[in-house]
Amino acid sequence: MTLNDRVVSTTCPFCGVGCTLQLHMQDDFIYRVTSPHDSVVNHGNLCVKGRFGYDFVYNQKRVTTPLIRRTPQKPGQRSQAFDLSEWREATWDEALDYIADRQMEIYRRDGAHAMAVFCCAKATNEDNYLIEKLFRSLFRTNHVDHCTRLCHAASVVALQMAVGSSAMSNTAAEVALNDVFIVTGSNTSENHPIIALQMKAAIQKNGAKLIVVDPRRVEMVNYATLWLPEKPGSDVSVFSAMAHVILKEKLYNQAFIDERTENFAAFAASMEKFTPEYAESVSGVDRNLIVEAARLYGNAKNAAIYWSLGIPEHTHGTANALALINLALLTGNIGRPGTGLNPLRGQNNVQGASDMGAMPWHYPGYQRVDNEDNARKFEQAWNIEPGGLNRQLGLTTTEIVSSIGPGGVQALYIMGENPMMSEPDLNHTRHKFEQLEFLVAQDIFINESGAFADVFLPATSWAEKDGTFTNTDRRVQRVRQAIQPRGQARPDWKILCDLAKRLEARLGRPNSAYWDYQHPSDIMREIGSVVPEYRGITYPRIEREGIQVPSWDEDHPGTPYLFAGTFPRGRGKFHPLDDAHMAEMPDEDYPLILTTGRVLEHWHGGTLTRHSWLDDLFPEALMEINPADAARLNVAEGSPVRVTSRRGSIVLRARVTQKTTPGVVFIPFHFHEAAANLLTQDVIDPQAKIPEYKASAVRVAPASESELVNPEARQVRGRY
Repeated sequence: MTLNDRVVSTTCPFCGVGCTLQLHMQDDFIYRVTSPHDSVVNHGNLCVKGRFGYDFVYNQKRVTTPLIRRTPQKPGQRSQAFDLSEWREATWDEALDYIADRQMEIYRRDGAHAMAVFCCAKATNEDNYLIEKLFRSLFRTNHVDHCTRLCHAASVVALQMAVGSSAMSNTAAEVALNDVFIVTGSNTSENHPIIALQMKAAIQKNGAKLIVVDPRRVEMVNYATLWLPEKPGSDVSVFSAMAHVILKEKLYNQAFIDERTENFAAFAASMEKFTPEYAESVSGVDRNLIVEAARLYGNAKNAAIYWSLGIPEHTHGTANALALINLALLTGNIGRPGTGLNPLRGQNNVQGASDMGAMPWHYPGYQRVDNEDNARKFEQAWNIEPGGLNRQLGLTTTEIVSSIGPGGVQALYIMGENPMMSEPDLNHTRHKFEQLEFLVAQDIFINESGAFADVFLPATSWAEKDGTFTNTDRRVQRVRQAIQPRGQARPDWKILCDLAKRLEARLGRPNSAYWDYQHPSDIMREIGSVVPEYRGITYPRIEREGIQVPSWDEDHPGTPYLFAGTFPRGRGKFHPLDDAHMAEMPDEDYPLILTTGRVLEHWHGGTLTRHSWLDDLFPEALMEINPADAARLNVAEGSPVRVTSRRGSIVLRARVTQKTTPGVVFIPFHFHEAAANLLTQDVIDPQAKIPEYKASAVRVAPASESELVNPEARQVRGRY
């Protein structure tokens, strides 16, 4: 090593696994990424994104100077501006003063209801805490949300209803203790590859039995004892039929039910109709497979359930998650190592952003905003006058978009999110964005949403700032600055503090909520003062490795698994269920079911990975279609096809594969040239307010090469 060589330990900025990274540096250049073998989360293993996906930091398309649109935008006439000639460079003072003036103008005229913010599951805990604090304490609005609304919102609601806590109950590595585990709605090998390695080891080395319940033949099926290839949207029927068998064959844990649960009789009565025969008629899964799966899970000593977005992203996502929770309560497979209910988080800090109150119904720590004691607690903590904070539940992301217009949301602030890729029914989202009066984007690239903004604020990447992420295991881990900020880019927390001070001055409330932090560790100390579960989290304590929350004080070692003796709500509650179906069933005009998701090489809306060389590994969207459907529709491998729903149409190439079942097509949602969410619907789960991404009716027809988007339109082509 030369004098300029060094190694910086940090946490991966991609999925929720939270792998430890060692960034090998020469001056300000990352030339290699490794992971130590003693890393508690990933034991030295990294996926392709973690090991090679960091070069977006140096991409030439990064914006590193504040920008203001040259032509002022008017509601109804707002347009996208990707071309930098449509923007002018500004100083930080000019940009922040302009934002503060315009926001105050709208706030004074239209009130709190006109103000909204999208927080960010890619940003740190400290960043998310500050941005929700800013909008709640200064604009008095609870229109605060982030992409958890579009992924695990239904899991959160169901877990809160049933056990009183919304996080993953156990640690992913505890799969090594399972003798049986269920994976459902999760392409774990591509979406959480390091957890998939641990699952495979549990099967191959320890003899664990895996049950996969999924419409697609994902890679984990190759390791499974049973695969239940259900139709999209039939989860309640399948899992309730398993409960039916467990009840009929008396495989349930009566002692656990008596000691730790309630509402069992009503639940058991509601399971009567879910016979395996009925579930087969609804789901297409052979009744004998359902019986086998029920016996395998019901007879297990240590059984766990792992799920991802295939469960919550439905109009009945809450019911889907409750069906899984019912199984765990029924068999007593919760509250012990190697058991549990384990929603696998998709983004690096979606757990932390939720913990930090980046949601419309909760202050940090899942403390309801409509609870008077909670509101008074945060008024005192933030130096707000009594009664000053808003006691009304705010709007969710999809509701914020739908409310844009006269009498609704007028000013939107987006930190690191990309709703113009992630929201459903993107034609509707585009129309609504055109109606905004004022839009601020704070990010590292101008993406599809930022292109609508009046002001663009250049933030730093994860490699250019300090902070913490909370992974899917509830482990709070350090993020460390490795390189100097590119150009004039600033860390999100500093941008927010500078803006907050300007807003306070205009409101005549100087330093009302305290914005004089010297370092993110100061912010974490404040978080610990208002979120009991984070009271034991300090930077010195997590210097070497993270701590799993809850950590109740600075002597508490953290909590590897939850619910050992009791549930936060007291007793776990069984929930009776009725059958649930897709909101939009296939018919003669739209005979196929579209489901969407991720691929290994990309992540979320593509803002990071499509500005990386990873885009060369998977450069364009592909529609997966079963050979039987392809033959019937005259679709060949690699040929262009047009996929059409009632909301939109896209053209992309076909991949003919057994990975998807007959009647189902799959499209990844990372590609703006063929945005899958032009096709999806914005109908939502009434309890969690999450859209139905996993089941939309579509038709597929051959298309011509000329209908494909020109490959040169791809976002990535700059390098260092």
